[in-house]
Amino acid sequence: MTRFILRALIAALGLWLATEWVDGLQVDSPATLLLAAVLLGIVNAIVRPLAILLTLPLTLLTLGLFLLVVNAGMLGLVAFFLPGMTIGGFWAAFWAALLVSLVSWIGNALFKPGAALRGS
Repeated sequence: MTRFILRALIAALGLWLATEWVDGLQVDSPATLLLAAVLLGIVNAIVRPLAILLTLPLTLLTLGLFLLVVNAGMLGLVAFFLPGMTIGGFWAAFWAALLVSLVSWIGNALFKPGAALRGS
């Protein structure tokens, strides 16, 4: 459970950075930001694997780059279901999803179990 909360906080940081840097993405309050991060984690756990499976031929054809579009779609799905979060279009969702993915990747690499032991 602690790991899920940490990952949600990392995603919330990525979403906050995306609201600051990406035009077209707006989150009304910090509570909405945290709820969006939790909902994004749930959507990524349940819907994203199905979306990846259904788009596998296109993902293979584009050498994996279509996964960026799938990530944008997952962020758009969260914005659709969450009042207080709006995305201005595909490109705003694309850049925001890319930024959230990068922050999550870095955060998970820093906070993965045993990372502090390997630090020196």
